[in-house]
Amino acid sequence: MDYLRQTQADIMLVLIGICGVITLFIFLTNTMSAKRKRILILLELSAMFLLIADRRAYIFRGDPSPLGWWGVRISNFLVFFLILVIIYSFNLYLEDLFTTEGKMKQVPRRLQIAGVLTLVGMVLVILSQFTGFYYTFDSMNRYQRAPGFIISYLIPFSVFVLQLSANLKYSEKLTPSIRRSILFFSLACIIASILQVFFYGISLNNLTIVAMSALLYVFTLQDMTKQIEQARVQEINFYREAQKKEHAMFEQTAEALANAIDAKDKYTRGHSSRVAQYSLQIARAAGKNDEECEKIYFAALLHDMGKIGVKDSILNKEGKLTPEEFAEIKMHPVYGNQILSSIQQSPYLSIGAHYHHERYDGKGYPDGLKGEDIPEYARIIAVADSYDAMTSKRSYRDPLPQQIVREELVKGQGTQFDPFYAKIMLQLLDKDTEYHLREETQEPDETFINRLQCESIYHNCTVGFQITEQITRIRLFSKADPEFSGEESLPSLILFDALDARVHEEPARQQDLCYLEYGQIRFDGHTQRGQARKIQTRVLSSDGSEWAAINADSGLTPYEIEAVRFRDHGMIRISDGHRSVQSIIAFPDSTRFSYFSLTGEHCTLSNIRVDSHGETITADFIPRIAEEISHIAGMPEGDIPNVQIDGWRTGATCGIPVEDQITLTFHTKSLPTARLIWHCPFVVLYSSANGEIGGEGYREYLLLRLDGENWDSDSHVENSVEIHHTQEFQDWNTWKAVNQAGMDCTVSIRRAKNTVTVSTQNQGIALSSITAIKDEPDCIYAALTGDQVVLTNIRISRTGTADISPSDP
Repeated sequence: MDYLRQTQADIMLVLIGICGVITLFIFLTNTMSAKRKRILILLELSAMFLLIADRRAYIFRGDPSPLGWWGVRISNFLVFFLILVIIYSFNLYLEDLFTTEGKMKQVPRRLQIAGVLTLVGMVLVILSQFTGFYYTFDSMNRYQRAPGFIISYLIPFSVFVLQLSANLKYSEKLTPSIRRSILFFSLACIIASILQVFFYGISLNNLTIVAMSALLYVFTLQDMTKQIEQARVQEINFYREAQKKEHAMFEQTAEALANAIDAKDKYTRGHSSRVAQYSLQIARAAGKNDEECEKIYFAALLHDMGKIGVKDSILNKEGKLTPEEFAEIKMHPVYGNQILSSIQQSPYLSIGAHYHHERYDGKGYPDGLKGEDIPEYARIIAVADSYDAMTSKRSYRDPLPQQIVREELVKGQGTQFDPFYAKIMLQLLDKDTEYHLREETQEPDETFINRLQCESIYHNCTVGFQITEQITRIRLFSKADPEFSGEESLPSLILFDALDARVHEEPARQQDLCYLEYGQIRFDGHTQRGQARKIQTRVLSSDGSEWAAINADSGLTPYEIEAVRFRDHGMIRISDGHRSVQSIIAFPDSTRFSYFSLTGEHCTLSNIRVDSHGETITADFIPRIAEEISHIAGMPEGDIPNVQIDGWRTGATCGIPVEDQITLTFHTKSLPTARLIWHCPFVVLYSSANGEIGGEGYREYLLLRLDGENWDSDSHVENSVEIHHTQEFQDWNTWKAVNQAGMDCTVSIRRAKNTVTVSTQNQGIALSSITAIKDEPDCIYAALTGDQVVLTNIRISRTGTADISPSDP
């Protein structure tokens, strides 16, 4: 306390300066109400002048001069009076808080009492100047406490207690920061008032009140900052919400327009939405940012806006269009541009409508633009639009199978489509193994079919269930028609392959969809062989099962079917709980798919439940009843074994280490089942611990097909592929025909550190690929693989290396 007594004058000077600066800040601020500014200015000025007066009181104390006589009396009066002014200002501050932030209709009664008590205290201070009730001065002009001085501390103390109790009672109406500041102010002043009674000669109470007044501004400023931030956040959220609503309205309006356009043509319902979704996927795969993707989406959604100007009779015409009608159809991009170009805030909308029928080779319409002169958005939409047209039902055809669509996209690269975006669409197709990228059809769920009434074979058939190396199990009930019995009213299975996985009886459809029927199996074991090489059926007895006992007297016969395939052999078991029919099928090859469809004669099939996630079988699960067909037996063999590849990369050569330069020569021939462009050889660059494809630590750097397509398979690699059609190239049909007849190929592979160059030229397609690998693999390997192709007489020549043997197969 001695230290405080000695330094309190300096402390007062510091607090005086702080209060003056705070007063200036409050005066200049525009973030609080005028009333609160007046209250806080009064509080801070009172605090500043309180300390000035208190400091002058110590200076004039004991000064007998006339100036000292008046100075000590005026200073002490101001000290006692200004303390009450500060307390009264604080009370006004609390009243303002509770009626504004606290939203109280009336000022709390305790604060009203505190205000009256403070005013009474002010009156007593004035009276004490004439009565000596609070203090007196001795002959040396020094301040002396009078008997009533305790009242001068009890009044402020009582006011602080009333203010504290009001804060505690109504604290939930104030923000936490303000609540803490008021609590701190009141408690500190109460404690200081108590201590002041015992420490004479130290302005402990005055210093505390002034310090708390300064801190009150700090807490108020902090609360204002939070309120301003909350208001800013609310404003931002408001604008964001408004933008969301505006965006949602724009989206709903665009979708409504698109639906209205599609409704004009019964065969294009949903077309605009699908094209928009496909365009969005292409844009994302191309690395476009979110803003560009959204613009492309809406431009694609409204790409057919111009059809509003085309007569419904032309759009819905069943037969072939006349030249005049087709000319009218070709005007819809112009109409669409005229309509959408008026939306000046979204100029990108008219791009899709105007240019989506332009061709990359310049043979499109309406303006005949070529290559990159066609706006980028339109080049993306053109791919998506053509893809949806091929995968949707039309008046003259059903949706095209995915493989046919894929081949059309390959053929259209660089002619109809931008090759970059066509390639992205092809990659999306390759990832879409379940064929979700197409028009939705109203077909029953394939995992549960409630009822199927069959009058004869082919009359009513389920969609085909693929037979794979995973056992597929199906349970169903069959009920014979009342007028038929025995073998005349039994279910049957049709074994087949088709591009659309459906049974077809019409020869024209069978040809279009590459339909091949392997045979039929009736549920009593009677079989009819079609294109299968052999079907061997046995009827086995069974000791019954819970499944068979479910419907003993209802006329329903329960069946359980298991179907599985390994390479060129399949096995089907049909059980009714009393007997089991087991058929082993030798398919024509290992390449074609195999499906089975449920049908029957004079029966109703019901509650058909499918489980296609059974266990995976091994090679010895199905007994072999026919030799495996080999297209490489007796063929000349080169430096490494010949390889037959029945499906997409189902086989490959052994790995060949790539050091300096190697040249691969081989003979290739498509399998008899091959019918697509990519049924050809592929070159793979990779690394693995044992040199095998798929081995430990396998990383694939390049997959290059001899038809020109390529894929980056690793994130740590950059591929640059150049494709050039020479004069030798005629067309894709000729290219496929040469592959089917067989041709000799040469592939050169050169390595310089971590850069590998692959080059080849076959039937007019010249390929050059540069693969830059970012890290340093121990060894880089090359291998040959493909799809529905045989590779024979494979020879390896090396330049600039020691003797390098291929890795073990």
